[in-house]
Amino acid sequence: MKTKHWTGLALITAMSISCMNDQKPQANVAVGPAISEPWTGPYGGVPAFDKVRVEDFLPAIESALAEKRKEIEAIAAQSDAPDFANTLEALEKTGSSLKRVQAIYYIWTNNMSSPEMESLQTQIEPRFAAFQDSIIQNKALFDRIDAVYRTADRSLLTAEQQRLLDRVHTQFVLAGARLDDESKKKVADINQKLAEHFTRFMQNLMADESEKFVEISSEADLAGLPENIRAAAAAAAEERGLKGKWVIANTRSAVEPFLSFANNREWRKKVWTMFINRGDNGDKNDNNAIIPQILKLRAERAKIMGFQTHAHLRLADKMAKTPENAMALMESVWPAAIDRVREEVADMQKIADQEKAGIRIEPWDYRYYAEKVRKARYDLDQNEVKQYLQLEKLREGMFFVAGELFDLAFTQIQDVPVYHPDVRVYQVTDKTSGQHVGLWYFDPYARKGKRSGAWMNAYREQEMLNGDIPTIVSNNCNFIKGKENEPVLISWDDAETLFHEFGHALHGLCSKVKYPLLSGTNVATDYVEFPSQILERWLSTPEVLEKFALHHQTGKPMPQALVEKIKKAAQFNQGFATVEYLSSALIDMKLHLAGEVDIDPDLFEKEALAALQMPKEMVMRHRTPQFAHIFSDDGYSAGYYSYMWSDVISADAWEAFTGAGGAYDKTVAKRLKDYVFIVGGTLEESEGYRKFRGKDPDRAALMRTRGFPVK
Repeated sequence: MKTKHWTGLALITAMSISCMNDQKPQANVAVGPAISEPWTGPYGGVPAFDKVRVEDFLPAIESALAEKRKEIEAIAAQSDAPDFANTLEALEKTGSSLKRVQAIYYIWTNNMSSPEMESLQTQIEPRFAAFQDSIIQNKALFDRIDAVYRTADRSLLTAEQQRLLDRVHTQFVLAGARLDDESKKKVADINQKLAEHFTRFMQNLMADESEKFVEISSEADLAGLPENIRAAAAAAAEERGLKGKWVIANTRSAVEPFLSFANNREWRKKVWTMFINRGDNGDKNDNNAIIPQILKLRAERAKIMGFQTHAHLRLADKMAKTPENAMALMESVWPAAIDRVREEVADMQKIADQEKAGIRIEPWDYRYYAEKVRKARYDLDQNEVKQYLQLEKLREGMFFVAGELFDLAFTQIQDVPVYHPDVRVYQVTDKTSGQHVGLWYFDPYARKGKRSGAWMNAYREQEMLNGDIPTIVSNNCNFIKGKENEPVLISWDDAETLFHEFGHALHGLCSKVKYPLLSGTNVATDYVEFPSQILERWLSTPEVLEKFALHHQTGKPMPQALVEKIKKAAQFNQGFATVEYLSSALIDMKLHLAGEVDIDPDLFEKEALAALQMPKEMVMRHRTPQFAHIFSDDGYSAGYYSYMWSDVISADAWEAFTGAGGAYDKTVAKRLKDYVFIVGGTLEESEGYRKFRGKDPDRAALMRTRGFPVK
């Protein structure tokens, strides 16, 4: 998942937040230089993470906002006739201090949260929303943008400048720049309330994930668990002052291995129940009261903007264009997916019956019995596979792929500060020229104060508007840290996630554009997952498995027989994976197509899934009260379909490689780099893909990849 990033025009990007309200900064405020001052040192300058103090955030933000406010006012008030340079380029150059401050602020809220940071968020997020509106609703500023849009001689603009003009104008319009004053005020009020609700939703979720856990006192109840999972559970218990016991934390990285291997069914049920009820426990962290408020506010805002629903508003500038198009894709895949789930459940039930378990398969049984089916059908044991999946060796494998496809080299450096001892930094260079490309920060481990999941950030966008500015990107994960000097072993699914997020990072690192708003991952949300999803496919290539899938004890490569088993089982459990994801995507869209009706989140989810004939043996990957993708900000709201939309593209793109010289075909890789990874948002997404592939993507490629019938 790609998460928030910040550009000079952060205020108008759908996945970004910018600025605060018109509150004047305090006089003579002492600003923490580590947060607000230009980044100095090597590699184009780096954040002084080692000098950040939480108490400096608010004054630093106020100072940065004051600076940007003056820059915006200067653009809006100038007497010269509006043109591309004095309006669009000038706007792109604003807010350099704010970009730096926001980058560090969001690193802290996502990775280093604390009660002090949570208190700060409740103050800052509504102000960000208010100031964003103050810029969008600045009539003089928009009149200049609109004038350039209507009157510019496009033959005098480069293709990238035309793209920037279109993007800026569209995003201003979709954010309400053309509304009358009364409507603008209503939208601003809504955005204020939404910012408050988003913050509270995420804080509730993070609290459930950090405060709730399952404590196990008897080692007998750990039967079936691999030793590394037991060790991680013991370490989690010791962190909580429960030495001698075992704790299963309320995070996906802890829960899913337990559900896959724990023999004790009652404990599986307890762990599963804890996890699927995040944000849904009727306590102080419950999100059910927040969700309907968010939905109604979004629906009201969409109506003011002239759109039928929030979903129609959100998709207006996406590849799908309309929710109907997105729904058509999802509904075309759904029947085949649930048919496959029924087959998978039947296979699992057969094994349970053979073992005389005396049960019917329930959601807390699915992963456990799926592993038994995998073993029986393919003689493939995920625990055996895991012995070869060392986190650090796979990281080296990712670097190998980046070198082969994109001519990039990664070298660990020690001369820059980090915000936590777990974080490592790598300089990225062009293998051929040796030229510096950017920095890659790697923060792999779970810890208190860090949100769950995995994501990519751009701390600084690549650009050439203000000089040759190299990017700084990060990948953040939540792997369970093992004992000191022992390798961290991860599952195949986690390895795919690792490659996925690295794909986002490469999208940022390969970028070579002029304007920061069009840099790297600044593309439509239903296209941004394409580069990350296609990179997952290199994990299973022989070149990676033979060189980097090394046994953690013997150092020997994965045996060819095991590689063949993995290959044969590639489509195993695709029913589960597809339905788990797709049910969440469908609920997201249905929630946002419902309009201004009062919604009980739990009831809506239950009834909508029943109408879809959701298999009773499964739950959504993200149940509504914990669905941070769509309720922690507007970024993926009515947009979770994007993963499937992008996977159609990635499946079709992969066939370009397999239909040519294979995964490392240099000609196809160059086209992928030139028309997808380098160009950022400078090309309209469909145009860029056609330049790479020579045609539009075909849904049938997705069905073939997942082993579903093509109709």
